[in-house]
Amino acid sequence: MSVKTRLVSAALPLVLLVTITPQANAAEAYERVLNGKFESVKSPWWSSGIAPSTVAGGRLCAQIPGGTANPWTAMIGQNDIPLEAGQPYTLRFTATATRNVTVRAAVALGVAPNTTVLNKAAALTGTPQTFEFTGTSTVATRTGGQVAIQAGGASAEPYTLCIDDVSLTGGVVPPGGGWDYGSPVRTNQYAYPTVGTKRASIVNSSTTPLDWQLRDAAGTVVRTGKTQVKGKDAMTRDDVHIADFSLHRKAGSGYRLTVGTDSSYPFDITDKPYDQLRRDSLAYFYHNRSGIPIEAKYVGEAYARPAGHVGVAPNKGDVSVPCLPGECDYSLDVSGGWYDAGDHGKYVVNGALAAWQLMDTYERSLHTLDVEGFRDGLLSVPEQDNQRPDVLDEARWQVEFLLKMQVPAGKPLAGMVHHKIHDLAWTAHPMLPHNDPQPRYLHAPSTAATLNLAAAGAQCARVYRIWDRAFSDRCLAAAETAWKAALASPAKYAPREDGVGGGAYDDTNVTDEFSWAGAELYATTGKREYLSKVTTKLTSAGFSWKDTGGLADLTIMRLPLKFPLDRVITARSRIINVADGHLRDLRSQGYPNPSKPADGQYAWGSTSATLTASMIMAMAYDTTFDRKYSDAVLESMDYLLGRNGLNQSFISGYGEKASRNQHHRHWANQVDAKMPNPPAGSLAGGPNSGLQDPVAQQNLPGCAPAKCYVDELGSWSTNEVAVNWNSALAWVAAFADTR
Repeated sequence: MSVKTRLVSAALPLVLLVTITPQANAAEAYERVLNGKFESVKSPWWSSGIAPSTVAGGRLCAQIPGGTANPWTAMIGQNDIPLEAGQPYTLRFTATATRNVTVRAAVALGVAPNTTVLNKAAALTGTPQTFEFTGTSTVATRTGGQVAIQAGGASAEPYTLCIDDVSLTGGVVPPGGGWDYGSPVRTNQYAYPTVGTKRASIVNSSTTPLDWQLRDAAGTVVRTGKTQVKGKDAMTRDDVHIADFSLHRKAGSGYRLTVGTDSSYPFDITDKPYDQLRRDSLAYFYHNRSGIPIEAKYVGEAYARPAGHVGVAPNKGDVSVPCLPGECDYSLDVSGGWYDAGDHGKYVVNGALAAWQLMDTYERSLHTLDVEGFRDGLLSVPEQDNQRPDVLDEARWQVEFLLKMQVPAGKPLAGMVHHKIHDLAWTAHPMLPHNDPQPRYLHAPSTAATLNLAAAGAQCARVYRIWDRAFSDRCLAAAETAWKAALASPAKYAPREDGVGGGAYDDTNVTDEFSWAGAELYATTGKREYLSKVTTKLTSAGFSWKDTGGLADLTIMRLPLKFPLDRVITARSRIINVADGHLRDLRSQGYPNPSKPADGQYAWGSTSATLTASMIMAMAYDTTFDRKYSDAVLESMDYLLGRNGLNQSFISGYGEKASRNQHHRHWANQVDAKMPNPPAGSLAGGPNSGLQDPVAQQNLPGCAPAKCYVDELGSWSTNEVAVNWNSALAWVAAFADTR
């Protein structure tokens, strides 16, 4: 994709990730609803807000109010149903009602224009009856269909509606089938460096090398060569060849790689392909700030919005938030910070990691003399021109929030840190932050959150020392207070069950948090009491919000002069060994992902695992200056930008086929045309073998691990965004920009 057309393409009409390719004949009737027997849970079924529903005795029962005007006022339904144009669909279900009523059974598009497949009357009594209706779809959609029992307007008195054995069959494309990933020639869809590795992956079952051609924007062949046969790629199940055109070093736009009659998406070759991405990936955080207006002069009219959660109706606000009942007797001002992901929750454990990565980006820039990383004016934010590095300005917005989450002196568990703050219940899409009507609560303090503040606070004290001594002192005081509080309460864990209205972020092993916090506090203070707690080692598992132990080694190598020599030697050795493992994984695969899961299953947020591996390889480069590591980091970016089994860039605004429907409450253009798509530089979570959401379950059963992804707003398990994923992108983009 041409660099100069990146933002223009971001505004193009929706292009489906794939097209539906029907088969000639269906060998069986394919089931299109999930959980139609209600054996234990309700999900993914829903009911209207005025008709609360529960699963009881293997049936889904809803309390339907009396006196409603229209059938659709009170419904039970399931969204994300795939429909194929010209295909018949048969809906079957069993139902009862505590009053004799007539309801409507409907299959239709769930959004405007709500095109109907079928809408039939069903007369219910207290005796179970089975109904069957058939209709033909005139529309094609992978995720836009809806099955609903419309129960409003049927009675002047309230009644109970129960359904069971719901089935919708039809269509000729099997569940998980019909995917077309476009051209078999897969490249970085955005840009390659003029000097450096330039490779492509080609899907082809030939066992002999193929001819490739590199063509410029005019179609002129500028270089030719032969592919290397790579063979079967386990994670995608593709047969892959590799084309290496690294010797072509002429800058230009609109290049394409062709193999036979197949051609890649266009891409650029340029001296600084990641200069803009390092800015856009950092701009993500201003977009997601809480407690401040997001102004058009910084982000453009499409993304401007009022301040969220500042106590202006309908918001309850974050300026005086109580604890969940029974947890504490005080309220705290926890305004500010970043919204975590697709929801409006704010979480300490992943928020602290994100802040740490931004601050580490700054510290690395000092050691490598990367002026962009410590200059004022890098970003378009309200703090620009304040004579301080923009990346520290952005990190501070989150650190200030972390400080506010600490339990006040004189209260039980003083010095501990509340795990999170979020809505009482999940909000719907779309929902701008200032329109969120839900009450918000502080959740109980946890040892993990407390140690996250200790680590990030110690780092804050160090990096802000020359810029704002008073703030530095505040950070260090909070960090040391948190450390002491964690020692006094070393096993206060966030419960797995606390996942309504926000993520649980549960963690029952905090040895790693003690080690990371100890490393940061020792690096800042030099006090030996902290060093004894640094016990963890970087492994091939890397690090995450839940497993922070590996960060201790990264902190040691960031500041080797502050640690004993034996600690530095062993940390350096571990970083190199882990980086070598990632390098082997990258080279062993048909697509350049340095994160190859040992169990063959991609995890939630797999693109962040790619970036974590890239960060470790970058650290290996910083300590060895061996270009094999920096080249591998750049190839990893190729994977994220389209050289993968999906032919998909996971970074919005970067690539001809880039993610544009990430799961987010106010970047919700897919369901509301008045809302924007995600801004350029927003990272999608990527392939996830777990398929935890209904959209993924409907569309991806049987998927190859590296293809378990769909660019749909409702696919929160494959297409979510998160602050700690974008912070990893910002870190690696900054590194790539200096290569």
